[in-house]
Amino acid sequence: MNRKSLFLLLTVLLFTACRKNNAEIEGILENPLPGQYIFLQELKPNELLNVDSAIVSDDGRFEFKRKVEFPSFYLLKINQNNFLTMLVEPGEKIKMTAHYDSLNYPVVVSGSKGTGMIVEYNKTLLKTRNRIRSLNDMFNNNPGGTGIAAFIDSLDRLGDGYLNEMNSYAKQFIDRNVTSLATIPVLYSMLTPDLYVLDPQKDLSYFLKVDSSLFSRYPDYGPVIDLHNQISEMVSYFSSAGPQKAEGVETMEAPEIALPNPEGDTIRLSSTRGSYVLLDFWAAWCPPCRQENPNLVNAFNRYRNRGFTIYQVSLDKTREAWVKGIEDDGLGKWIHVSDLGYWNSSVVPLYKIESIPANFLLDKDGRVIATNLRGDALQRKLEELFK
Repeated sequence: MNRKSLFLLLTVLLFTACRKNNAEIEGILENPLPGQYIFLQELKPNELLNVDSAIVSDDGRFEFKRKVEFPSFYLLKINQNNFLTMLVEPGEKIKMTAHYDSLNYPVVVSGSKGTGMIVEYNKTLLKTRNRIRSLNDMFNNNPGGTGIAAFIDSLDRLGDGYLNEMNSYAKQFIDRNVTSLATIPVLYSMLTPDLYVLDPQKDLSYFLKVDSSLFSRYPDYGPVIDLHNQISEMVSYFSSAGPQKAEGVETMEAPEIALPNPEGDTIRLSSTRGSYVLLDFWAAWCPPCRQENPNLVNAFNRYRNRGFTIYQVSLDKTREAWVKGIEDDGLGKWIHVSDLGYWNSSVVPLYKIESIPANFLLDKDGRVIATNLRGDALQRKLEELFK
């Protein structure tokens, strides 16, 4: 190949790569105001950055072109209360139609899987908000009198039912799309100005599940880093307030686990009877797990000669990653087992694991006496047991 041909080939490849990194957003606003401006903002760490703007044409059309190198959040915005959160990926050609005063709920969106998922969730959220608003209208239109207490009680029950339905829908959305950045806005969605769909304390496992999944895939993306830091603070706060006990778990006997260690020998959980045992679920790919490991090392070294051990189960995919994680974090002094099944591991349904890290503290007879003890909470519980 001569130099001229090589130059032409490189030019074509470069042009093709640039086109793949471009994203296009074409839209139609129904009944726009004359001279209506629409803005494109990119979500950056701690700020929304204005990256482009356009005047909507008389027939409602607008267009943006943007270089996008990896999945990123953008806001298509008219004002503070009228915007659409978009998850834009390289090469996407997004087309949408919306009424000029309700960008949040477009009539049609195509060409962007992530944005479509967010729109689908927002529409379900709007239906629930409207149902709750109707209860408020019923209350305001009631003249009072006899039976008012029973009437209010019935409205409360209906409201709780609507909230529970939306809470379940949000969890199902996360379960279906746990690898997608579209789960981030779901974590912080609100039904009313003071009511979140997901409770950060009761539903902490879902925050941890999203964090574990996204931080391993997008460790350098600002919104994911922010989410990771916030959830780390949440875990630390809830741990300092005392262990969050899983309903119906305490005092039951821990189900048997029989899995191979890194050398291939099967080690049963029941072989640890006679000691207090921290049954810990983790993975080398899980940043929150790795952050907690030094606390486990400290606890083990402090109480290992007083009847305490750790039985650690990995949800890793490969032996190499698992063993390297053990070596790097200095975890080699206690029991390690895994079937290397990732989220398909046999232990996941057995212990109803929804996120990691997760742990169960077992007494000498193998009964669960506490769950999800982390940081200072684990140290306090062991102090209480061995004082």
